[in-house]
Amino acid sequence: QVQLVESGGGLVQPGGSLRLSCAASGSIAGINGMGWYRQAPGKQRELVAQIVSSGNTNYSDSVKGRFTISRDNAKKTVYLQMNSLKPEDTAVYYCRLITAWRVGYWGQGTQVTVSS
Repeated sequence: QVQLVESGGGLVQPGGSLRLSCAASGSIAGINGMGWYRQAPGKQRELVAQIVSSGNTNYSDSVKGRFTISRDNAKKTVYLQMNSLKPEDTAVYYCRLITAWRVGYWGQGTQVTVSS
């Protein structure tokens, strides 16, 4: 069983920063990639950023230049550094892990609220 535990969400003012973490545990033979998605009220879940086993990264256009995804392979942890936050970044942020066998897992989500 694979578990993903997210942390780091909270309330921040516009222009502020937050750092999300997602730690994976359990029987993981290999990780193909990890990423962050978000879902705002009344909207579909969308990809924010992802990082694959080669280290290549991919970002949605709405966060390019503001968010940075990184990972610590030894800790099986992925991070999302979010800078210059905007009210439209408000959402529940979900961690996603894809194993080497292409099996996907979701975290429970962490709330990020950007408001003055």
